[in-house]
Amino acid sequence: MSADLKKLPKVDDALKNQLEGFTPEKLKRATTAEKTALPTKEDVEKEKQELQHLKAVEGFNAANLKHAQTQEKVVLPNQEDIETERTHQNLIKGVTGFDKSTMRHAETQEKVALPAKEDIQTEKTHQSIFQGVQGFDKTNMRHTETQEKVALPAKEDIESERRHLKLREGVEKFDRSTMRPTETSEKCSLPTPTDIETERRHLKLVAGVEKFDKSTMRPTETSEKCSLPTPTDIETERRHLKLVAGVEKFDRSTMRPTETSEKCSLPTPQDIETERTHQSLFQGLEKFDKLSMKSTDTVEKIVLPTTEDIKTEKEQQALRAGIEGFDASVLKKTETQEKNPLPTKEEIEQEKKA
Repeated sequence: MSADLKKLPKVDDALKNQLEGFTPEKLKRATTAEKTALPTKEDVEKEKQELQHLKAVEGFNAANLKHAQTQEKVVLPNQEDIETERTHQNLIKGVTGFDKSTMRHAETQEKVALPAKEDIQTEKTHQSIFQGVQGFDKTNMRHTETQEKVALPAKEDIESERRHLKLREGVEKFDRSTMRPTETSEKCSLPTPTDIETERRHLKLVAGVEKFDKSTMRPTETSEKCSLPTPTDIETERRHLKLVAGVEKFDRSTMRPTETSEKCSLPTPQDIETERTHQSLFQGLEKFDKLSMKSTDTVEKIVLPTTEDIKTEKEQQALRAGIEGFDASVLKKTETQEKNPLPTKEEIEQEKKA
């Protein structure tokens, strides 16, 4: 037991004397001063204008409104729309009455692409790594213990948590009876001349695609080209194979066992002082008397949107309507080409060093 006590870390005598001689009576009492900011002249004037506006809205006489009748206009189709519809009907009739006996029998040829040399080498490397992981001897591992450290919250975290709790209490205790019912008015915007012209062009494009004569197309044959590796690629591949062979044939018996030493650093006087300050702060929070607090009333201010905000909202709604009504059929189909770039000279040098 005495041998274990000798191994324990020792505390400095000066620091020990300071800790033993500390008394809470030496602390000075501090009083908290609460400051209430009064509203400025501009805030009072703005509040008066908002109240007058609300009173004018509440006292509005609906009997002054005049009755209006909604007129529905039916737009007849023009000659281009009738022609497009007629073409579409003829196309549907042609597809419905198509004679399948005129079609020729075709056979599908399946081509099997053999893996490249790089793919085979990558697969070999993956297999060697998996074999090394599966054959790993767990008895060579040493037991370690995990130390959990609890970090005390800072002053900013405590203040943020306090504000969050006050906000949640205000939301839970909110009186819904103070809210007023509102009605949503939906506006239907007519298409612009640009939209009408775009729709006409789209219909013409669709009609051109439907009337396209496939007999004018010529048959083509696809030729596959296989590029041979350059002498530089062959030399790089040879060096990579030598490196992999050296790693696979490496003799682990030449390795020496090593021991890991863990060092436990003692806390500095600044850390001790910080911890002491945190503890005194928590004790003060736990012993705080809530009865000494004064009740306050919360004043909620409702800021009406400005003309710029209303204009911005209208532009966003128009943009949203344009995105939702966008015709995806006008998009063209594209194909992505994948290119495998050769390694640079720097990457080859790094591979050699690894």
